[in-house]
Amino acid sequence: MNIKHFYDKALAQGSFAIESEGQVALVDPSRDIQQYVDFAKQHDAEIIAVFETHPHADFISSHLEIQKKFGAVIYVNEKVGVSYDYMHMGHGDEVKIGAATVKALFTPGHSPDHNSYLLLDSKGNQKAVFTGDSLFVGDVGRPDLREGAGNIQVSRKDLAGMMYDTVHDVFSELSDDTIVYPAHGAGSLCGKNMSSELSSTIANEKANNWAFQIKDKDKFVDAFLEGQSFIPKYFPNSVEVNRKGAAELEKSVKNATRKEAVEIPKGSIIIDARLKEVFKKGHLKGAINIQNQEGDKFETWLGSIVGPEEKYYVVAENQDDLDFAIYRAAKIGYESNLEAGVVNPQGEVVTDALVPLDDFKKNPDAYTIIDIRNKSEVEDGKFFNSAKNIPLPELRERANEIDTQKPVIVHCAGGYRSAAGFSIVKSILPNAKVYDLSDAVEQFK
Repeated sequence: MNIKHFYDKALAQGSFAIESEGQVALVDPSRDIQQYVDFAKQHDAEIIAVFETHPHADFISSHLEIQKKFGAVIYVNEKVGVSYDYMHMGHGDEVKIGAATVKALFTPGHSPDHNSYLLLDSKGNQKAVFTGDSLFVGDVGRPDLREGAGNIQVSRKDLAGMMYDTVHDVFSELSDDTIVYPAHGAGSLCGKNMSSELSSTIANEKANNWAFQIKDKDKFVDAFLEGQSFIPKYFPNSVEVNRKGAAELEKSVKNATRKEAVEIPKGSIIIDARLKEVFKKGHLKGAINIQNQEGDKFETWLGSIVGPEEKYYVVAENQDDLDFAIYRAAKIGYESNLEAGVVNPQGEVVTDALVPLDDFKKNPDAYTIIDIRNKSEVEDGKFFNSAKNIPLPELRERANEIDTQKPVIVHCAGGYRSAAGFSIVKSILPNAKVYDLSDAVEQFK
């Protein structure tokens, strides 16, 4: 039996392949299927099953494409209310994958329709549990994403209570040496205290995960609900896309409209995916800079700034960069509301002044300082006492709250988000003097 862990750093998302006797099962596959196809070929095996833990909010799954291409059976809890052909797996139900057995565990709390999947070897020994968004390394999946999305909508307080039962009645009963494979790691917005470790054991989680330590249910619920991060705009939409099943990734990316040297209509949402240094030297008026490099969180911030019902354009440096941006947008289902990707767009070009750093250091009170970090980050400490906190996902809606009587300085924690925040403020308040503190924020921590 072979288990392969695939990890998408940009989305902090893990998926898995299980191979036994020439048969492969996938757990929570990401939208790009090529890595799973390669794994099956490597083992001279056939993909026969996909196990979905729940309808994911933060990425688009490829379960429907895999079913159509390979005839794989999709296993999911019927409570999800899906639109595709599937086999229901309720608590205790089992499926054979070669000599291995996959056993469903009903584990609500992150969502009301959540399954985890326990992997048993040929002798019935517990080898691993694929916990989806229920149990993470050091944390459990947030309970506030299903109050307005999905087939079943439940209050966060009720889901928090379900999670307590899941932790103490289901996961606590598993063998201590069972490996824990969650769907996310540190950096994901599906939890708040995830470890940088990508796997664990039940014994380690019992000893170190806060959720196992609180034995009183009311105290657990209070601790669980406190301090959750913002919910990106795209999350509810992804739940619905995953319930229906997404179109084939390669065709969706290939069919996206691409243009060169055209003028983008005024009033359009323009996402400029170039490096911030390039962006500041010249960009279309009103463009929003979300940098799209390998290590950047382009998908998360695209889906946090632009709503799933909004049409937008993407500008890139060249055709390869444009293809990469469209591919990454498709990972969260955002290729469907892309008007066009554009290289070398025509129109009014503006440049951005560099932050007057020396003057700002001497006279910080002469500036309006906007801190675009998340509320939870600001609660851990402000860099400037006078700063007004407007989190980046709220900035397009709240930019008019900014005092423009003084020059405006925008900052985040390290410089990546401030490039987007600065460009949003400039686009909405074109007559204001706006500066991006960028990575110079490190000098003020």
